[in-house]
Amino acid sequence: MASSSRTDLQPVTRSAGGVDARGVGLGAAAYAMWGLFPAFWALMAPAGPWEILAHRIAWTMILMAGVLALLRGWPQVRRLSARGWLVVTASALAIAVNWGVFIYGVQINHVVEVALGYYMNPLVSVLLGLLVLRERLRAGQWVALGLAFVAVVVLTVQNGRVPWLGLALATSFGVYGLLKKTVPLPSTASLTAEGLVLGPVAFGYLAWLGTAGHSTFGEGAWHTALLIAGGPVTAVPLLLFGAAARRIPLATLGTLMYLTPTMQFLWGWLVNHEPVPALKWAGFALVWTALVIFTIDLWLGRARATPPPQV
Repeated sequence: MASSSRTDLQPVTRSAGGVDARGVGLGAAAYAMWGLFPAFWALMAPAGPWEILAHRIAWTMILMAGVLALLRGWPQVRRLSARGWLVVTASALAIAVNWGVFIYGVQINHVVEVALGYYMNPLVSVLLGLLVLRERLRAGQWVALGLAFVAVVVLTVQNGRVPWLGLALATSFGVYGLLKKTVPLPSTASLTAEGLVLGPVAFGYLAWLGTAGHSTFGEGAWHTALLIAGGPVTAVPLLLFGAAARRIPLATLGTLMYLTPTMQFLWGWLVNHEPVPALKWAGFALVWTALVIFTIDLWLGRARATPPPQV
């Protein structure tokens, strides 16, 4: 995010007394909104997942283009190099896959498996760091990854198939996060640039739906408003997350992240009444144990990396 006075690359000063309470609130609000996504995207029927995805991309691009203009951030996008545009294109494709799989999972009432993907996301990110960045893992991270692998085996046995929805969500978002580390843009400009890559395809698909008579856009004021609302509903939690990331430590932000899949899991189980047999509970229990170990290791690693106060 850029403006004449501040960009989202500039750190926010925190008090010496502890974590920024406003940052925690912003992060919790972002993750709570993401946790309610199954409820929102389920309202889009009778639109299919491809149409919903196209509207989500199109309206997000329009909104973010306006926000970036208000913040005077367009020069950052115009200065992006050819290599930068390649990375933006790759990250745009990764987030499009993530959004599409999520919407599809909600529409077929597999929200519990969607939640699994977001529970596993931090573990997949660690695995990508090992495989792609050659990062060295601590003992706790190895144990967490091992438990996650056993969980996938247990869930595969229970389902009679690999939990591909959850794995696709975790992998696509992990790849997206990995690519975002190399995009030389603040978050608002980066999201807008991704919209510029995906937007023409989304608008082209929507135009084809309209001419073919398959579009649901315009079929009732409420339905049309919901499709348009996909833009701000996508952008607002991302902006809240970006603000929180500047205010609070990564360990705190990573702990708050579990709010999203927990809300999604409860929605799938209690509201959608999706079956959760004993073996599936066992698989989730392994994932939750892995996340407890991962989070403890994350906090201990942060404590070791923090220099002692000067006396």
